[in-house]
Amino acid sequence: MTGFHHDVLVLGGGVAGCVLAARLSEDPDRSVCLVEAGPDHGPDPASWPRTLRDARALPRDHVWERGVAVHRLRARVLGGSSCVNGCWHTWGSDADHAEWTRAGGPRWSAAGMAPYRDRAMGRMRLRDVPDGEFSVWARAALQGAGELGYEAVDMGAPGPPGRGTPLVNALDGLRWNAAFGYLGPARDRANLTVLGDASADRLVLRGGAVVGAEVVVAGRRETLTADTYVVACGTFGSAGLLLRSGVGPAGELRALGIRAEVDLPGVGANLSDQPGVFLPLTPTPGLNAALAAQDEKGELYVSRMLVRAASTHCPPGGWDLHILPSAGDPLFGTLPPGAYEAGIAAFVMKPASRGRVRLRSADPAEPLDIDPGFLTDPDGHDLAVLREGLETAERLAATAPLAALADRPAPHRMTDAELRSRLGTYWHPVGTCAMGADDDPLAVTDGVGRVRGVANLRVADASVLPTAPAANTQLPVLATAELLADALKEADTR
Repeated sequence: MTGFHHDVLVLGGGVAGCVLAARLSEDPDRSVCLVEAGPDHGPDPASWPRTLRDARALPRDHVWERGVAVHRLRARVLGGSSCVNGCWHTWGSDADHAEWTRAGGPRWSAAGMAPYRDRAMGRMRLRDVPDGEFSVWARAALQGAGELGYEAVDMGAPGPPGRGTPLVNALDGLRWNAAFGYLGPARDRANLTVLGDASADRLVLRGGAVVGAEVVVAGRRETLTADTYVVACGTFGSAGLLLRSGVGPAGELRALGIRAEVDLPGVGANLSDQPGVFLPLTPTPGLNAALAAQDEKGELYVSRMLVRAASTHCPPGGWDLHILPSAGDPLFGTLPPGAYEAGIAAFVMKPASRGRVRLRSADPAEPLDIDPGFLTDPDGHDLAVLREGLETAERLAATAPLAALADRPAPHRMTDAELRSRLGTYWHPVGTCAMGADDDPLAVTDGVGRVRGVANLRVADASVLPTAPAANTQLPVLATAELLADALKEADTR
């Protein structure tokens, strides 16, 4: 494999990588190689493992690490998180685009990104939730949210706070992942190579440019070369790859024995994820029976609706909370047959807190040091928003439609320590290779994904987003990769 050269080398075959490889290989004169650390199960959905095909499941058999803190979970398979997540697609607020436009320019505006969102929706075959997939719990939650004054809204577009349903990439139970939606139609192209079970260790830099990528395949270290290198290893993995390559905070790199090629303090910084707390409820026998009947038909989905809500800390017109009622099999652990978990989660969508990704050592086999920084902002903003979210969850649980289906504990104001002990995550990390203006000392990339100080290197995934959207991140990341693929094509034609 050493000596193989491509026009574009895409490192990371997750959601963004699949988009990039498919879009960039549309030009038959551009050779593209997509490298993925996990397996490629092939073009036929029927040949994929059942757990990855099942849209009702949240599989944990294709991940980087097992038995770790939940915020560390990330997929290791072609298609990335689209193979293991909840199949939900929502869109953020106009305020998100204002933040991104300040960092990356007008192409990141709501109007600028809308065509990319629409293109992704088509490729991923997104659809409204079918009527048969609404459980009695989801219907009651929609009704209860209406009683609290939340109007029906389109969750796939900007707008006001409200209640509604996500768009889903679940097709009669089949999880239509990014490998199917994007790579499927592209696999027969002679100019596209998909390399699975190949882990990118580091980039080799010389004279301010990348001259090769060291990749481990079947235990052998190989070097791949290209004219342009695009990193799409996800918010954790992209930062890790840059750091191992000597691109990052120079002092920290030298302390680990890594030659500092480009001093970029922002690499690994600015990690932003959406923390939340689950309010457990006790299902009535009637709810358990109704859920069991739907489960037997193969149509029970844990969650099919949400509320986007605004705390008192949220600017007018937007929202900073997702209130998420769910009922079905527990996310963690098991229950006896015929028994189900029910509750309502509150997630902070626009966190002020920031965490960090660092290396533990120069050894690529060593797990990354990932600190999500949940609820660490010095002003206590995130904690206050989360408390308001839980109060909204309490009010929703008390509405007549839901109160008839589940008993709730007596209202209890948790101490800060109790709340932190129950903290979970929405699994939507962004920001570790954030785009920013020229005068931003922590900016890693510009508005078209170019890494500062490296002539032929780009990053094109969730890590470039400087702030979290007020949404589940899969649809925004699909649109981001579409946008950045177009930007790279534009550069090639100049």
